[in-house]
Amino acid sequence: MARRIDGRRIADAVEAGVAGGAYPGAVVLVGLTGESVYHQAFGRRSLEPGDGPMRPGTVFDLASLTKPLATGLAVMRLIAERKLRLDDRVTRFVPNFGVHGKLEVTIRHLLSHCAGLAAWRPFYREVARTAARGSLDYLATRGARDAVYEAIHREHLEYPTGTQGVYSDLGFILLGELVELLTHRTLAQYCQERVHGPLGLRATGFVDLSQLRRQNLVPVEEMIAPTERCPWRRRLLCGEVQDDNAYAMGGVAGHAGLFASAGDVHRLMVALRAAWRGDETVFSPDLLREFWRRDTTVPESTWALAWDTPSAEGSSAGRHVSAHAVGHLGFTGTSVWFDLDRDCHVIFLTNRVHPTRHNDRIKAVRPRVHDAVFEALDR
Repeated sequence: MARRIDGRRIADAVEAGVAGGAYPGAVVLVGLTGESVYHQAFGRRSLEPGDGPMRPGTVFDLASLTKPLATGLAVMRLIAERKLRLDDRVTRFVPNFGVHGKLEVTIRHLLSHCAGLAAWRPFYREVARTAARGSLDYLATRGARDAVYEAIHREHLEYPTGTQGVYSDLGFILLGELVELLTHRTLAQYCQERVHGPLGLRATGFVDLSQLRRQNLVPVEEMIAPTERCPWRRRLLCGEVQDDNAYAMGGVAGHAGLFASAGDVHRLMVALRAAWRGDETVFSPDLLREFWRRDTTVPESTWALAWDTPSAEGSSAGRHVSAHAVGHLGFTGTSVWFDLDRDCHVIFLTNRVHPTRHNDRIKAVRPRVHDAVFEALDR
C-alpha cells in the first residue's frame, strides 16, 4: 500500500484560496504509484441559492478536461480500432472541410493545437438568434450541433497549418464530430461504451440536454458543484454545462461538457498510468506514450496530443513539477497533472466560476497548491 502524506501544507494552500475568494470550495486528490494518498474537500459547494458544503464525492463540470479525458481518449480508441490514423487528413472524413486552405490539416494537428484554426468563436450567439427567430427548442439540439460543425467546416485558417501552437476549442469540437461520424454514436455514447464505462466510472459522463428534455429528467443538484449565474441563460447553472458553445450544442461536445468526481478522475488516471507502464487492458501503451509525448510539429509549443506539458516558467503545476509531466486545465477551475518522474498525479477540482466567471484569482493559487503537494511528496 502506498504511504500517506502529510497534507497540512496542501490544506493550508487550498484553504487560502477559499479565504481569498479564488473559489467557493475545492476537492484535491493525490495519487502516488496508482493509489490515492490524499483526498480532501474544502470550503462550500455552493454560495447561492443555498450554502452547501463541498464533499470529496462532489461532481464537477470539468470544462476543457473534456479534451484529454473524453475526446482525446475516444480518438485514441478509434486509432487502436484502426478506424483512424494520426496523420489522416480531416478531409478523408469531412471533404467539405478542405475549403479555405484547410486541405492539409490532420488529426495530429487538431490534437496538438497547431491546425491553424481560431481559438474560439461565439457559435452560441448565432444558435440563440436562430432559436429566437423560430423555436426556442432549437437551442441545445442535434440540429444546433450540426450547424456548429458546418460553421467550423467553413472556417478560414488563422495561420498556416503547423506553424504555431494556438489552443483551439474549434479543433476539438471537430474531433468530437469525427468520433460521431466514425462510430454512428454520439460522443457521449461512445465514451460511455468504450472509455468510461469499461472502467466502471459511475460519476462520469456528459449531460445530454436534449435527452434530459425528452425524458423529463432533472440532475441531482445536491451532488454537483454549481457554476455561474449565466447572464444570457438567466439562471444559476448546476448539472448543465457552463461552456456557452457546448450548451448551444446540447451539452455534448468535443471541447467541453464532461462531468466527473475527483474519485472517478483518479480511477481514469490509474488506468492511463497502467497503460504508460505497459498494461494493455484498456488503453494501448504505445498509443498513450505517443499522446503523452510533447509534439514536435511546432518546436516551441508545449502541447502533446490532447494534453499539455509544463512550460519552462510559470507553469500552473508549480515550481517543482518535473519536465516529464502531462496535464490540462479547465475553465471552470479544474485541473489534472501527472508527474511521470514521481509516478504521481494531482487532481485539483474547483468551481471558481461560481457565481461569476469574472474571477481569475485561481491563477495564483494553482501553482501554490501544486508546490505544496510536491513538497509533501518529496519530504
